[in-house]
Amino acid sequence: MTEVEEPSGEGVLVDVHAAGVAFPDALLTRGLYQYRPDPPFILGAEIAGVVRSAPDGAEVGPGDRVVGLTMLSGGMAEVAMLAPDRAFKLPDNVSFEAGAGLLFNDLTMYFALTVRGRLQQGETVLVHGAAGGIGTSTLRLAPVLGASRTIAVVSTEEKGRIATAAGATDVVLAEGFKDAVKELTHGRGVDMVVDPVGGDRFTDSLRSLAPGGRLLVVGFTGGEIPTVKVNRLLLNNVDVVGVGWGAWAGTHPGALTEQWTGLSELLSSGKLAPPEPDVYPLDEAAAAVASLEKRTAKGKVVLRVR
Repeated sequence: MTEVEEPSGEGVLVDVHAAGVAFPDALLTRGLYQYRPDPPFILGAEIAGVVRSAPDGAEVGPGDRVVGLTMLSGGMAEVAMLAPDRAFKLPDNVSFEAGAGLLFNDLTMYFALTVRGRLQQGETVLVHGAAGGIGTSTLRLAPVLGASRTIAVVSTEEKGRIATAAGATDVVLAEGFKDAVKELTHGRGVDMVVDPVGGDRFTDSLRSLAPGGRLLVVGFTGGEIPTVKVNRLLLNNVDVVGVGWGAWAGTHPGALTEQWTGLSELLSSGKLAPPEPDVYPLDEAAAAVASLEKRTAKGKVVLRVR
C-alpha cells in the first residue's frame, strides 16, 4: 500500500468503492501476462463507485453509481479514471461489491454463451472450475439464457457446495468426471463445455460432448495449454471455440455497451441474481490475488475500498 497522485486527464473520474480481482492480476504480478507494464503499477481492471466528474457527452455524470473497466491497471485504488465508453450505470439493486464482481466474468460469459457458444433453449452445460469466478458466473447466467441443466465440475466437496449455491443442477468431482457425465446424461453427453482451466482434462471434455456440442476455451488456470487432435472434431461433429472477450471488444466497437445493456436488463429485472463475491479489504489485496493463484478462491474475489 502506498500513496500516489490521483489520476488526471480526460475521462470519467470515479471514487472507487470496490475493485474486482481477476486471474490476469495474478499473471501481471509475475510478468506472465501478454501486457507487461513497467513496475511500479497499480493492479485492477474492474471497479465500482461514484462518478466525481465526467467529460461532456459521457453517458454518466457526477453522482452516478457506476461500474467500469480500466482495462488491466489502475483499479485497486481510492480513485480511478475510466474511458467514457467503459463506464456504465450500475443498477440500483446491485451493491458496489457485487458490481465490481460483475464485469470481467459476467461480460465474458454473457459473450461466451450467446455469441461464441450459441446456447440454445433447453441445452445442457458442463462447467469446469465451477466454484471460481468464471464458473459461478456461468452457473448463474446459463439458466437465465436458456440452459435447462448445468453440471458443475469441482475438485472438492466444499467447492461443490459453492457451485450448488451458484445454481448448479448437478455436481461431479474432477476425478472421473467424464464417466459421471456419461451416467448423468444417459450416454448422450452435454451440449456445451465451459473450460477456464485447460490442462489434462481437455480430451475428456471433448469426449463428454454430444454430437454438435461446443467446447468453449475460456482460459488456462490449470497452467498447461492443451492441444487437440482435430480428427476428434470431424468424427463427432463437435466444435472447439475460442472465447477471447477482450480481443473481441477491441475489434468490435460498441460490443461492450451492447453486452452491458443485455446484462444490466437481466440484473435490473431480477432475472439474474448479482454475484456474492468473496470480499477482502484493500490492504489485503496481495492475499486476494494469491487466492486466485493458489486456486483457493470461493467465487469471485473483490476488494472493498470504501
